Formats: sequence, C-alpha cells, structure tokens
Amino acid sequence: MSTGLQPLPLSKHNQSQDRPLLKPDDSYAPITPEDLSELEKRFAAYVRKDLYGSMGCGELPLAEKVKIGVAMVTLVPVRIVAGILLLLVYYVVCRACTLFKRGSEEVEGDRQEGYAHLGGWRRKVLVGCGRVLARLMLVVFGFYWISLCHRSRTEEQSEGQRQGEPERPGAIVSNHVSYIDILYHMSSSFPSFVAKRSVGKLPLVGIISQCMGCVFVRRESKSSDFKGVAGVVTERVKEARENKDAPVMMLFPEGTTTNGEYLLPFKTGAFLAKSPVRPVILKYPYQRFSPAWESISGARHVIFLLCQFVNHLEVIYLPVYYPSQEEKDDAKLYANNVRRLMAMEGNLVMSDIGLPEKRVYLAALNGLVSQD
Repeated sequence: MSTGLQPLPLSKHNQSQDRPLLKPDDSYAPITPEDLSELEKRFAAYVRKDLYGSMGCGELPLAEKVKIGVAMVTLVPVRIVAGILLLLVYYVVCRACTLFKRGSEEVEGDRQEGYAHLGGWRRKVLVGCGRVLARLMLVVFGFYWISLCHRSRTEEQSEGQRQGEPERPGAIVSNHVSYIDILYHMSSSFPSFVAKRSVGKLPLVGIISQCMGCVFVRRESKSSDFKGVAGVVTERVKEARENKDAPVMMLFPEGTTTNGEYLLPFKTGAFLAKSPVRPVILKYPYQRFSPAWESISGARHVIFLLCQFVNHLEVIYLPVYYPSQEEKDDAKLYANNVRRLMAMEGNLVMSDIGLPEKRVYLAALNGLVSQD
C-alpha cells in the first residue's frame, strides 16, 4: 500500500536536520487514515500504543476525559508549582556554587563544557543537592517508587575484566525513551550529558546543565566540530574512568527516543574511548498514558503526564561491560555487541531505523492530524 509520502531531496533533507521534530513539513503530501496502519508497521519504534493514541490526539473515553478534567484543576497546578520551586532552589544552589568561577569554553564558541571540572566542596554540594532535587522532581511527575534490578556478571564477563582493574566505567549507556530518563540518571549518578548548545543558554536550565558538565554542541555545525565533539567526549570518558572525582559521561547511543519497546542502532561516540561502559535499561510500564516521548509534542506530553496520579519506572542495571581487544579496535563492533546485550536483557526488539525515519513518520502524522 502506498503511503503517499514524497521523499525530500538530499540537499533539503540535510538542511532540515535541526528542524524541530514535531513541526509540520509541507514537503510531505498529506496521508489518509487508511495509510496509518502501514506507517505504523514501517515505523513501529515510534508508534504510541497507549489510550491516548497517535501524537496524544486520539479520541478518549468519557471516563478518561473526566479524570483529566479533575486532575487539571487539582493535581496539575500543585505539581507545576512544586516543580518550579524545585527548579528555582537548584538554580540558586548552582549560582552559589559557581560564584566567582568560569566554565571552560572553546575559543571558537562552537562547544563548551560548562563547569565539568569544578571540584572540592562546590562539586559535592552540586551533586548532592542535584541528586536529591532530581528525585523529588520525579515524585512531582508521579514516579513515587522506582523498581531497580541489578543483573549479576556472567563468568564470561568476569574474564573480560583484568585483575585489579577498577569497576568504575568510563560512561553509562542507556536506551532513550523520555526526558524523564535524564531526571532519573541525575538522581542516580548525576552524570554529564551531550546537549545542544542552545540548552546551555536557556533560563534556569542553562546554568544547571553547565553545572552538570554537559558537553554542548551545535547540531547544525558539521565536519570539524563533529570531530571536535567526539574528541571531547572520548577525553571525558577516559577521564571518568581514571579519576573517581570526575563526572561520568551519560550517553544515549540511539540518538533519539523510542516508545520503549525497541532499540535503535547505536552511534559509536560512547565506545571510541575503548573504556568499559555501564549499560542501563529503562522501562516505563503503563496502563493509560505512556511516559514515552517519541511522537507527541512536549507541552501535551508534560500535561498528560502530570495528570497521571502514579507513573511507573523500572531500571535494569547490567554489569560493567569490558571490551575485548577486538572490540577496542572496532568501535562499531563494540557498540553493536553492547546493543545486542541490552536488547536481550531488556527484552527489547532491535530496529534498523533511526532519526531520519522518525522525521518522516512525524511529518506524516502532522499531515494526518492537520486534516482532522
């Protein structure tokens, strides 16, 4: 069955890489509702399967509408106020801890690392307060209890670790399902992330991301900057491996979010340092609304998530993965083997699609919704 999608010319596709994912794109012809099932087969990793339907725009039962209405006038305002207060408190903490300090920044201005190398009491206060406040923010979103599972190391994995080698990984690699992933990892290990440079300039959030030591990049800046960012990430991974006081790097090698049932191909950035990594699998069981943020606008997702009285998160920690010499020599092999392990342990389906296909799917959904 034809989907009626017209592919973008290559040059225009490249120009649109930094375009917001949920912004309508007139380059795709509108689709009919009959095409939706075919689209969902092709782009299964991004399909919402909850009660709220595609893009959160499905027709809801009357009972669900009543629940949303009640939550909007009772639960949501309280949670929004609580969330803003937590954000303001940590903003003040970050300002106090970075007083008279300057973050590291590239001369060219294309990349900066914020306060990644801040040490002493400042670092301890930032990490301690950050972890506590991030956990409280999860409570605001309804994640009162988080199920943790630590998988034991197999005999084969134990052989991969040289005797006397430290257990500390250079990076944490995780599947990417929602912005809630970031809050959880902040509450558990307070790592550094890779983020768009614009995030570092946002009110409130900007200084917080800088204090986390995030590596900021310009997505639209390719070639030399890409190599530079890969180099910085590799250096930071090695540093975290060797220095217990350095912030560990947290990387989502899929490069985008899914509906939580699939695992996309991994990028090699986390594996170029040839250091051991800690695989972490996040799963969000749900009954009505899925916390996955794959094909729904941010504002709509936040509101619906706040309307849920209880949300659930399950976290599976796998043993630190020590690469073989063959994997150290081939970052792609290393990435693929870690991905295969995570898919098996997390009961996830391995998909071969990525961000370009996600853009196609979201553009098609926007065409469908605009016809309603």
